Amino acid sequence: MTIQEAKRQLRARIRELKRRQEATLLAHSSQELCLRLLSHPRVKSAQVVMAYHSLPDEADTHALLDALLAEGKTVLLPQVTGAASMVLRKYTGKDSLREGAYGIMEPTGALFADYDSIDVAIVPGMAFDAGGHRLGRGKGYYDRLLPLLPRAYKIGICHAYQLVESVAHEEHDIRMDEVVRDEGLGLRDEG
Repeated sequence: MTIQEAKRQLRARIRELKRRQEATLLAHSSQELCLRLLSHPRVKSAQVVMAYHSLPDEADTHALLDALLAEGKTVLLPQVTGAASMVLRKYTGKDSLREGAYGIMEPTGALFADYDSIDVAIVPGMAFDAGGHRLGRGKGYYDRLLPLLPRAYKIGICHAYQLVESVAHEEHDIRMDEVVRDEGLGLRDEG
């Protein structure tokens, strides 16, 4: 099996697991993840944090974004600018979002290009493994953006069922420095 086939199969398995999760358990798990991240030493000491505005099938980051902002941190969110590129913009609150590519709420704040100043990058994924390997949605946006953040400590966040034994990876795939997950109150991946 090729790496691409292995990635496709894992994406399909995770999508099926996502469909089977209970909304109330996922909300509780997202709340738990938010608290874990806010108390994480790297996040606590960070001045500039790149995160993402979650889609309905991802660990919910909406409360996290506002909490980081309330702590006085500079919060950055990606904006898709083309078929293969993203830029970062400042997040200034819920009112500064508009629907962008793929139905993702994106920031309308000032463009941010001082990538060296980003302390922490909180990154979504379909699945992660204990080695920090990440499976994205297959478009490669984060694999192109993350190499531009040389100093950023990369934290992948996920629900317990998204932490798998192994993620097939290629040389260009960017590893996370750490993966933070919930305690797994919902379904686990048994396959």
